[in-house]
Amino acid sequence: MRRALLAITGLAASTTALVVLKGSPGTTPVAQDLPTAEGVVPTPQGADPNADPVDVAPTPSVAPNAPSSPKPTKSTSRPSGTRTTTKAPSAPRTTTKAPQSTTRRVTGLGVDNEYGYVLVQIVVSGSRIIEAVALSLPSGGESDIHSGDVRNKYDGTGGEVVQKQSANVDTVSGATETSNSYKQSLRAAIEKAF
Repeated sequence: MRRALLAITGLAASTTALVVLKGSPGTTPVAQDLPTAEGVVPTPQGADPNADPVDVAPTPSVAPNAPSSPKPTKSTSRPSGTRTTTKAPSAPRTTTKAPQSTTRRVTGLGVDNEYGYVLVQIVVSGSRIIEAVALSLPSGGESDIHSGDVRNKYDGTGGEVVQKQSANVDTVSGATETSNSYKQSLRAAIEKAF
């Protein structure tokens, strides 16, 4: 997300700088000296200026005995009274798609035990588990205490699941059923993720 924001900000800044530095073509002397995309063909002397340009043959500017050059020469002179302008180049259109995040959330299967329902979700970045979260644990009475112990041991970015990078975590003493249900849901999430 940061890269996309930086790319858009950089594009906007460079476009603004280009417009400010270039200015409009009709107001700066530099822009007035630029050649046009279409060449200006002066009307030959003695020709009717109102005649159709197709009917007027241009007169060669090379002397009859002059050696021919394989490369055309660049003329720097312009007929007097003609004014050339160029259109400022527009900024290229770019469509930047936000880079897809490699971080994803994967939810395991819900597991019922005699104390309640357990559901675990893991956050995966690339091929690593970076966080584990119990979305549902048994509640009420002593279950609150045991569920809190399970959550403290397994959940978070520094929990045992992230440290071991697997479902082979130690069982929480006094919360065996909830621990086993947590591991079962966690295994299902890991199998989906990898």
